[in-house]
Amino acid sequence: MLLEGAKRLAEGERPKISDMLLTPGNAIKLTNQLANLRGAAMKLGQMLSMDASDFLPPELTEILARLRADAQYMPQKQLLKVISSQYGSDWQDRFEDFQMRPVAAASIGQVHRATTADGRDLAIKVQYPGVRESIDSDVDNVASLINLSGVVPKSLDIAPMLSEAKLQLHQEADYEQEAAYLKRFGKLLKDAPDFQVPALHKDLTTGHILAMSYIDSAPIESMESASQRERNRIIKLLFSLMLRELFEFRLMQTDPNFANYRYNHETRQLVLLDFGATRTIPKRVANQYRKLVIAGMAGDREAAQKAAIKIGLFDDSAADHHQEAIMDMFEMAMAPLRKKGPIDFSDNAIAQDLRDEGMRFAAARDFWHVPPVDTVFIHRKFGGVYMLANRLKAKVDVGALLKDYL
Repeated sequence: MLLEGAKRLAEGERPKISDMLLTPGNAIKLTNQLANLRGAAMKLGQMLSMDASDFLPPELTEILARLRADAQYMPQKQLLKVISSQYGSDWQDRFEDFQMRPVAAASIGQVHRATTADGRDLAIKVQYPGVRESIDSDVDNVASLINLSGVVPKSLDIAPMLSEAKLQLHQEADYEQEAAYLKRFGKLLKDAPDFQVPALHKDLTTGHILAMSYIDSAPIESMESASQRERNRIIKLLFSLMLRELFEFRLMQTDPNFANYRYNHETRQLVLLDFGATRTIPKRVANQYRKLVIAGMAGDREAAQKAAIKIGLFDDSAADHHQEAIMDMFEMAMAPLRKKGPIDFSDNAIAQDLRDEGMRFAAARDFWHVPPVDTVFIHRKFGGVYMLANRLKAKVDVGALLKDYL
């Protein structure tokens, strides 16, 4: 940044810090470093590439998107050290075969395929050493980067969000807790034949290693070439699951990364992975969302506004014109749901209109509000399913699905 700034000053410019930070060259350097750092730092890049794609220049989004697939995996010597620390020096006696090259590598751990001595075909997720210890400093450094970039006004208190980010990442790094959620989702969906949840193998699971059944499956994005009917079915299933998570289970897997969904071509089932970011939804929050949607479907603006305030999307101290503008955006989002028939998710017109309105809010900077953390995570899930529906160009009658939960 200093070099870029000196160059521009020499050319007679007065560059902004944010402009120097977000150059394509810096984005490439940043992406390479985040991929090596892994952990919380890499997760930031993943989130930026998905959630901030409308705020960043397209070339930067494309560069950062590499972080969703390009994690650097552990050298074999380091991997063996981690496994030995968890299973003991005689760990190889437990396995007939253990593939040293991972089948997947993410921000907190990497996955290996293995066959146990008693014949079980497993996916073994091994956590990177030092990830837990670096979470707090990683998040603090990210906060410094955000403040330095100037993309968030100084008046906005992001401390509660940063504290929650640390807590969430520590929970994701606790594989014993993830194992409990994996087992719980397996039970919740045992009578849902369209979904497949890997079985937990507790005897090989520790705080740093998660052992589960291996399921042969394909990336969900590969279904872009499937028939329209199958693409519609996939997204209908994911919308239905999301509604069950919010209103029935009150337990939601909130990480919208596409890698957490896969497709089993043999059984036509959706495979659900990675339950580290699972959150319990308080009953009062689920009830307020139900009231919000009921009001929205009925076109009752006053009731919808009351529910939005109770959820914390904004508060009643906000200026009237801001409240009205937000409710206008809510109306815009609800309009397709009130129409009979499927929504064509390949049509981006409404999403673009909503984005433009949101960008106007961001540019004005006289209305910045951090909603409750539960709400932020719920909306990340909504956004993730929407983005996948758009990616697969699905057509789904979401309004009809909603009626079953209202």
